[in-house]
Amino acid sequence: MSVTSHQSRSLLKGLGAPHVALVLILAVVPFLLVFAISFGHKVEGAAWVWGFELTNYKRFFVGTDYPNSVSMLYLKYLWYSVWYALVAALLAVASAFPFVWLMTRLSRPAQTVWLVFFLCSLTFSEVFIVMGWDILMSNRSGLPMVFQETGLTDWLKGNGGLDLLREWGLATPRNVRFKPSGFATILTLTYLVWPYAVILLYPPISKIEREVVEAARTMGATPLTVVRTVVMPIVRTPLVGAVLLLFVFLLGAYVTIAVFADPSQHTLSISVYEAVRGSTLNAPFGAAQAVILLLTAAMVLVFGQRFVSAKSGGR
Repeated sequence: MSVTSHQSRSLLKGLGAPHVALVLILAVVPFLLVFAISFGHKVEGAAWVWGFELTNYKRFFVGTDYPNSVSMLYLKYLWYSVWYALVAALLAVASAFPFVWLMTRLSRPAQTVWLVFFLCSLTFSEVFIVMGWDILMSNRSGLPMVFQETGLTDWLKGNGGLDLLREWGLATPRNVRFKPSGFATILTLTYLVWPYAVILLYPPISKIEREVVEAARTMGATPLTVVRTVVMPIVRTPLVGAVLLLFVFLLGAYVTIAVFADPSQHTLSISVYEAVRGSTLNAPFGAAQAVILLLTAAMVLVFGQRFVSAKSGGR
């Protein structure tokens, strides 16, 4: 038995070395390069040079003119990055959960058809999806035109609804307007990751034994009570994991933010691109923003893991 165990450990160790090397090459080394570049120095009228200074991080947190003045511009970009990603991830998982639960109640062939459909939908790129939503929310050919032509805009004007939408930034004095707005941004981001939420939640939910649900029903529990008291505690960890995974994925969303978000509510992904490839060509500052965005994602992941551990009693 000991020989077999020793051989198994040796085999696993041998198989693990290429995997470790691959992770180092594809993940760790690029991050270290970005981290090193973030301490570089931008040369006016030229590119940048290697260095070790905290100017780029100082610019991010307090601005370049500190202590004479303090700029929170990039902290605001970070806030919107976290806000958009977190709200869209929560909405995607919250709406996908009941759908997946109902889907797992169907026959196996029907479930297979749905899964194939969602897997096929993953082939659509962010550009393709944003283009479709851009047309749908266009002021001249999308939903605002439908509101205008059907008389719904006049009805909103007569009932004060248009004034309320104007306060929310979703209307002009003449008609509704969905872009640019935070509503359109979050809605598109939610739609973008919704198929991922379905696919992530399907395995754990489909493994719930029907006998457990039927036992709760025979004891007098309503379907809603069964879902709330039996199903959700069982899949609590996959639910939190899905939210965290989609959150990290959405932190780097670019096209959706560029099209639907107001320029005053842009995210760090836009700012990083403008620093690296835009008019400033300031790679060190772009790298510093990327490092901060990555550290933010890591902090959220750690917090989520501790939250799940606390709810599970440390098991």
